[in-house]
Amino acid sequence: MNHYDQSTNPEWWVQAWLDLLARYRFKKRLERARDYARQGNVLGIEFQGAKVLATVRGREHPEYQVSLWLDTFTNEQWNYVIETMGQEAIFSAKLLAGEMPQNIEAVFAANGLSLFPFSLTEIHSKCSCPDQANPCKHIGAVYYLLGDRFSEDPFVLFQLRGRTKDQIIEALRQLRSLANPESPAIAASPTPAVAPPWHLADFWRYDQQLESSLVVIAPPPTPETVLDVLGSIPLKPEITGNAVPIPIATQTVMEQLRKIYQAVSQRAVQLAMTKES
Repeated sequence: MNHYDQSTNPEWWVQAWLDLLARYRFKKRLERARDYARQGNVLGIEFQGAKVLATVRGREHPEYQVSLWLDTFTNEQWNYVIETMGQEAIFSAKLLAGEMPQNIEAVFAANGLSLFPFSLTEIHSKCSCPDQANPCKHIGAVYYLLGDRFSEDPFVLFQLRGRTKDQIIEALRQLRSLANPESPAIAASPTPAVAPPWHLADFWRYDQQLESSLVVIAPPPTPETVLDVLGSIPLKPEITGNAVPIPIATQTVMEQLRKIYQAVSQRAVQLAMTKES
């Protein structure tokens, strides 16, 4: 059994659908339909192609059959839409993650289309009940259940316009493949490449020439060196023996380390300034 239980903070595409319902001029009729949906009177809802088929409990009859559909886009129109989507990587990323991109409507608008209907008059519907009004409460109840389905699967909106999720994703992949014929995903052989063996001795080694714009040689921001930050090296008494006091020995060692550090730093700058590796 399907119960209408829309979240208080629905996704934006669900809210767009609910706003569409809220603009309907016969508000009392849809309010009754919403209550009818909340009471669990929509017994089943399924999608056959671009159509929505639902079974709704009736009062004078056990069940009524409801069908809803939108005008689907032509193959040419969908090709334009998918080509526009393919120009922005964010659309592919969002759609692959099962999310509806925030500005998806702009893609359709750029091609003279609208994903969402502007009014309920654009939603075609039929009900087997004797009520001549359209939408009747059975159709209206299905309207609200669709909001739940949109929340569960936003691709239902695309399906109502004539394309399934798999069709759209596959079309986007093909479009990107055509745009990048030499990309590794296309040009690579079916057999995955075997990574070369890794050696610890090569960890700091880089044999390629760096891009000159990425190399910036500048003096350190402060005169402090690593030795200054670390402080004096503590020496054990057994190292110096009784010949040299510990403080004097420590000072001598630190002076020698500073000389080595300065010589290494100067040599590093010299190497960086030359073209030789």
